[in-house]
Formats: sequence, structure tokens, C-alpha cells
Amino acid sequence: MTTAASVPPDAVERLRGGLIVSCQAYPGEPMRDPRTTAQVARAAVAGGAAGVRVQGLEDVESTSHALDVPVVGLWKHGDADVFITPTLEHAVGIARAGADIVALDGTRRPRPDGLTLVETIRRLRVEVPAVLVMADCGSLDDALAAQVAGADLVGTTLAGYTGERARTTGADLELVAELVGACRVPVVVEGRVHTPDEAAAAMALGAHAVCVGTAITHPTTITSWFARAVQEARSHPGEGAGERDDEH
Repeated sequence: MTTAASVPPDAVERLRGGLIVSCQAYPGEPMRDPRTTAQVARAAVAGGAAGVRVQGLEDVESTSHALDVPVVGLWKHGDADVFITPTLEHAVGIARAGADIVALDGTRRPRPDGLTLVETIRRLRVEVPAVLVMADCGSLDDALAAQVAGADLVGTTLAGYTGERARTTGADLELVAELVGACRVPVVVEGRVHTPDEAAAAMALGAHAVCVGTAITHPTTITSWFARAVQEARSHPGEGAGERDDEH
């Protein structure tokens, strides 16, 4: 496997003001196939995505060969707190599979291989000099530490999952504002962005880009939203009918 050469080194700049679509499926799901991931990614790009975020070696390789937009790659492994590209070995693997940007756990929590985030990023760039790094963070302190460690971008991916911040219903816009105000490196909004309005609100705070996954590329979850709404409507027939009539 070789690093993709189709995307120029200004991948971060190409994502500015754009939408990143996370194309992932959980193990055991019908869509959990590298070819399917690449097709979903192509569909996302056709719809206007400036880049895609993809999980796993085979999926990253398949997608990077199919697209000419920046590919943010990651490798979810293990059941410990740190599982997003948790070790240097995982980071090097994803970079060599073709990711233009390697996304990894950017928190201050201990990493499974004992390396610090600084050591991980430094040694990754020795192995794959051209690769860029996105730090998935859970707090402002995480983001500031990741910036010092050499990350090219910081994301709000882990906000609400590390115990430092409460989990918000939608994107953690308060954290977005904090990161934009305090960080020199670009900020990517990711995590619980479910509607176009939420994405727009995040961007309005000054984010570099916004990443949306479940609401676009996870049919099982999207279907469950509609199915639940239909079931609730059946349980309470007639409620809201007048309001709907007024809209026509």
C-alpha cells in the first residue's frame, strides 16, 4: 500500500469552509464493505462534500483510490478509552493506506503503546513525512495540548465522551467557540451534527470545516429516526394535524 498521490499537500486548505462527510459502518452491518464505503464516499462528493472521513485500512485504501478530495483516515481499535487510531502503529498504517490526514485520539489520556501524543506525531512524520494530523479532542485543554504536539487540525469529535464536558444533544457549540478563539490551528466541528441548520451554526462560529456522519451516511440510524416518529404519530393520531394544514 502506498500513500495517495492524487491530493496535493494543501489538503487542509482544500477543506476550508467545506463539509467533510464521515463514511463509516459498524462491524456486522450490511454496508460494512470497503467497496460500499468508496461508493458512499463518491456519492457524498457528488453532493458537494469537500472531503471524507473513513475508518479502517481497507476502506481508506479503497476510498483514496476512488476520489481526488482529501481523505481523513482513522483506525478504531480496542475497547479502551483511547481507541481512535490509538497507537503509532495504527497511525502509520492508516497513513500508508492512503489517508491524506490521519485522525487520532487527541486527548491527554494515556495511549495503549505508552507514547505521548507528541512522540506519536513526531514519529509518524518520520515514517510518512507528508502526512497531516487531525487530533480528535474532548476539551479546550485537549486541543491546546494537541496544537503544541504538532497537530495540523483539532476537532470536537470526543466532546462529551471523556468526562470533561457534558454530552450535548447536538454539536457542542460552546466548545467550538472556545477552540476557535484559542487555537491557532484550524478547528473541525464533529460530533452530533444532525441537521443542515446545526452545521451552519457551527460554521458561523468560525470553524474551518464541519464533519457530518450519522445524519448522512448511516441508514440504520436515520431510518430509526423516521420509524420512531411514525410510531409516535400512530400512538397519538390527530395531534398536530391542524398545524400541518396551516402550512399548505
